[in-house]
Amino acid sequence: MTNNNIISFEHVKIACKSCTLNSLCLPMGLDQGDVEKLDAIVRRGRPAHRGDHLFREGEGFRSLYVVKTGSVKTYIPSEDGGEQVLGFHLPGELIGLDAIDEERHHCSAKVLETSAICEVPFKRLEELSLTLPSLQHQMYRLLSKEISHETDMLALLGSRNAEERLASFLVSISDRLLRRGFSATDFYLSMSRNEIGSYLGLAVETVSRLFTRFHDEGRLKVERKHVELIDLDGLRTIVENSDHFVNKRKRAT
Repeated sequence: MTNNNIISFEHVKIACKSCTLNSLCLPMGLDQGDVEKLDAIVRRGRPAHRGDHLFREGEGFRSLYVVKTGSVKTYIPSEDGGEQVLGFHLPGELIGLDAIDEERHHCSAKVLETSAICEVPFKRLEELSLTLPSLQHQMYRLLSKEISHETDMLALLGSRNAEERLASFLVSISDRLLRRGFSATDFYLSMSRNEIGSYLGLAVETVSRLFTRFHDEGRLKVERKHVELIDLDGLRTIVENSDHFVNKRKRAT
């Protein structure tokens, strides 16, 4: 296994202007002076550990959170007393946008592995955005991205079979890691098979069976949570040939 995914906390408190994620996060589009103003309101604490909560469902909304290193899942209680996973959040991604309207969290956010988290107090962010139009534009962009993600997720669950769902999940993780400077084909999945199944609306047995099938077909190598995508193009083909993508291409023409 490569060491592309080894987490280092040596520079966990590095300023926004020097962060390798600033092209994906709130500083995007801001000049250096404005980034420094944003950096002044960001709180950076100790690394969070697996099982720690950033917030819980029903809590009052105070801050947005940005994953700097590591990963976080959002979830709500399921009918069987377990967890219904709503999403997995990787470095550079913002968590908590859904709580802005009613000023309370509609889900919980739990750390999946040792992670560095930036906390952005929303009231101070709101005040700052009034004087920085570029920051306000970036907030609109991130909100739009959140809505787009939810739309894609509904399409994923509503129009794709099990194979297409898992292929789409793996391609999405690959693309998101690549944008963050990680390997697109060799990575460690911090979430369990059960959590992946919950997110994709599949039984854990189905997820495990599909991983085995993709492995046997030469599409990937998998050893516990380590995944190496051997045939990324083949996985993309599975996704792009699904009814959702075919219909999307037809609407675009």
